[in-house]
Amino acid sequence: MRQKPKKQDGPEPGGADDLGALLSSCGGFGFPVAAMLDERRAAKFLYWSMWRLTDIAKLLGQAEGTIASWKSRDEWDKATPLERMEGVTEARYVALTMKAAKTGLDFKELDLLARLAERFARIRRYQQPGGHEGDLNPKVAARNAGEKKKPERNRITADQAEILKAALLKQLFGYQEIWWSKRELRNRMLLKSRQIGATYYFALEALIVALETGKNQIFLSASKSQAHVFKGYIRAFVMKEIGVELSGDPIVIDRGEDDEGKILEQPTLYFLGTNARTAQGYHGDFYFDEFFWTFGFDTLKKVASGIAMQKRYRKTYFSTPSSVTHEAYKFWTGEEWNRKRPKEKRREFDVSWAALNADGALGADKIWRHVVTIEDAERLGCDLFDLDELRDEYSVPEFDNLLMCGFVDDTLSVFPMAMLAPCMVDPEDDWPDVDKARILIGMGRPYAGEVWLSYDPNGDGENADAAGLVVVAPPTTPGGKFRVLERRQFKGSRFDEQAEVIRKYTKRYRVTKIDIDKTGIGDAVFQLVQTFFPTVTGHQYDAFLKTQMVYKALDVILKHRLQFDRDHKDLAGALMSIRRTMTASGRKVTYEASRTKDSGHADLGWALLQCLFNEPIQAAIGGDGGSSTVEIYDHD
Repeated sequence: MRQKPKKQDGPEPGGADDLGALLSSCGGFGFPVAAMLDERRAAKFLYWSMWRLTDIAKLLGQAEGTIASWKSRDEWDKATPLERMEGVTEARYVALTMKAAKTGLDFKELDLLARLAERFARIRRYQQPGGHEGDLNPKVAARNAGEKKKPERNRITADQAEILKAALLKQLFGYQEIWWSKRELRNRMLLKSRQIGATYYFALEALIVALETGKNQIFLSASKSQAHVFKGYIRAFVMKEIGVELSGDPIVIDRGEDDEGKILEQPTLYFLGTNARTAQGYHGDFYFDEFFWTFGFDTLKKVASGIAMQKRYRKTYFSTPSSVTHEAYKFWTGEEWNRKRPKEKRREFDVSWAALNADGALGADKIWRHVVTIEDAERLGCDLFDLDELRDEYSVPEFDNLLMCGFVDDTLSVFPMAMLAPCMVDPEDDWPDVDKARILIGMGRPYAGEVWLSYDPNGDGENADAAGLVVVAPPTTPGGKFRVLERRQFKGSRFDEQAEVIRKYTKRYRVTKIDIDKTGIGDAVFQLVQTFFPTVTGHQYDAFLKTQMVYKALDVILKHRLQFDRDHKDLAGALMSIRRTMTASGRKVTYEASRTKDSGHADLGWALLQCLFNEPIQAAIGGDGGSSTVEIYDHD
């Protein structure tokens, strides 16, 4: 039942004052009620004002049934809120307009009623098909009619650039301060230890240079994933220091305008792998990361040099060392520069640690060279390492190569760097069926196909803290490629822990073969693995077996049937360390790692050779090119 709103003061419904108020609000013009009052219309307005039918009938002097009939026939309840507002407003507007003597308040109310009518009209347009927000609010339409301002993307102002520069300089170690002081040199080449922050530093140096000069910055690396490490460092640094999220690939930086309102040059940051085709067509400063680990360096260097051909651009090469047979080695030593000149114009290049570790040196080829070992890094303020622990963890050759900037002499190696370089690929480009992200986090199934596991322990017979495990995807067709999906080294873990790791790999991959060198200490792991993988194969090494394994590996590699991640430098180093030698009796040829008894024996390399040996020689027929001949030595 509808309830009539209570009145604080005034007569009860049906009085003369109520009737006068009704005439004023519902359209009466001040004439006699009987002559002018539209009782039916007045009844409707009262009903919409929440009056009861009984009270309306009493006020108008009508029967309640009559009011109910009007309500039904005129469909008062079906009126929309807008129709009710329009009806009442119209009635009030007409009443005030017909009033002979108007007061100031009357004129003010008329203006309000007119504006309400205009608003009602906008609401009606909005309710029509195709209506939009601009129908309700004219300011929206005016705002949309003007030229739209594009949202600022990757905007870094001059003041913000100063904040970034100050933040970088504040955190530099001593050797990085040396690199910063040489940033204006046109050519720089650095040999450095692993994990001393070179990639991080040069990523941020390039960012600051781009913000100050507007020059493009181009990052090359041994793999596309490594090149994107630069990108990750830059984005994280900018977000942390100034709260700006850089986006896009490549990243185009908006430097805004100068003091005169001129738009500043917008530098672009490119992140490229070492595919020569992808590196062409750019111009700017370039940074070449891990150049000692790239395949076809001479070709790529020509392309990269063309990127920075203009004299305003700079070239920076930095890397950990690989081997003396790598194409970049003669570039580092100056031999390449001397070869292009007559003897009388050739110069000596001292690339020893003693000559280059302090402040570096500018050579005759106008390249500034610098060497930073892990000991140099510690001396110059880097407190991130425990050198005694690292010396205990790594073998002497590993420590020298990875951390002390020593090149591997693979001139006598069975698998020299020149042979292995074509095997090193970028999984993101070359293995579309492998999920490298899952490999890195160690969760999920990275590869749906068949894999083989191969484990090789420390072969010294005394040290149980070094072993290698490889996960290999065998060829899916005769003569296809072997792909090393993962490799793992065990340092300081027990036999049962190593066996447990192997068991977990059988859950993550579809493992069909497991091979274990059970000569000596490897037998313990073999027995544990046999409990959950009964078909595991154990191998007893001798000179003949090693010769056959090396022969098979050479056949696979020379036919370009082996692939492994460019980032697996430890696997490449293990293979390079395998050399031919004679047994103690001097009567047989065998193969062993060029390491001392205390330093291990290239476990990852032997694990891979053991895995490749699963495929018979005849299975390689129909391969994808190449031929090989390997001398078989007497093994009586």
